[in-house]
Amino acid sequence: MLTTPAYAAADPGSPLAPHTIERREPREGEVLIDILYCGVCHSDIHQARDEWGPGIFPMVPGHEIVGRIARVGSGVERFKPGDAVGVGCFVDSCRSCAQCAAGEEQYCARGMTGTYNSRERDSGEPTHGGYSTRITVNQDYVLRIPESLPLDRAAPLLCAGITTYSPLRQYGTKPGDRVAVVGLGGLGHMAVKLAAAMGAQVTVLSTSESKRDAALELGAHHFAATRDPETFKTLAGRFDLILDTVSAAHDYNAYLSLLKLDGTMVLLGMPEPSPVAAGALIMQRRKLAGSLIGGIRETQEMLDFCAGHGIGSDIELIDIDRINEAYERILKADVRYRFVIDLASLKSVA
Repeated sequence: MLTTPAYAAADPGSPLAPHTIERREPREGEVLIDILYCGVCHSDIHQARDEWGPGIFPMVPGHEIVGRIARVGSGVERFKPGDAVGVGCFVDSCRSCAQCAAGEEQYCARGMTGTYNSRERDSGEPTHGGYSTRITVNQDYVLRIPESLPLDRAAPLLCAGITTYSPLRQYGTKPGDRVAVVGLGGLGHMAVKLAAAMGAQVTVLSTSESKRDAALELGAHHFAATRDPETFKTLAGRFDLILDTVSAAHDYNAYLSLLKLDGTMVLLGMPEPSPVAAGALIMQRRKLAGSLIGGIRETQEMLDFCAGHGIGSDIELIDIDRINEAYERILKADVRYRFVIDLASLKSVA
């Protein structure tokens, strides 16, 4: 076993602090990855504070992992030492259900194995994430990072990127489609970049007028402030697709009114329940849907798409000892648009 420095939440009420975990040498089909960067997702906060419980503690968060292959186990043919690779939100699945067979491992009928706050399928041992210096993963759940992508800016693509790319692909976004993005945070800014690269006409819908310039700089064609009730009258029936990235409670019905006939609104955030009026769906044959990350195949497709279009996440690079500060700033929406931890800063643990 490999003694590995990490940062962990000892329990839901404790700040993250230095910790030590054990990683195994790669077995058949596995690779050992030296972690270089790990993105900080809002869901890390929810889980470290046991808001989605029950959590497994001590917990090492992090599921936007980028690094290089250090060693490979027997039978590994896809990767070699030195390759730039990534690990996203899951590290295993049952591999036998219809969803896994279709490359939709995130919807595994028996439940995907999360990169952290989960248990290994064979041993039952807790999984630990990317706030650490290394990780051992089966090659089937490892992504190749294209050479043209900066590794630090690629890390958030493994969650924020695929979470927004997947519904754009699933609902057939094409040049000329009118796509609205609700919210301009970690998910929203990636949705804008990806939809614009697909040729869509992109509108950002935000409660904050102060985000107008940022939205346009990211590639949005239009911006509308949703605190103005006139917005919902002016844009009624306008959009083919709405990606709703907001995690705070808000009125779905108001946004559904912005869809055209047969339009779809996809929920990517997880706010408190909001009542949906049947008429908002029935009268224009609208659809309200949800979407969860993507499978390995689609995530690799997303990474290749981003490389081909020069798309990376906008990040603020931090040392690991600033992680608790970063959590508080995320809760205040004080980041543009994703924190990424430089794991070179994790040299030792107490």
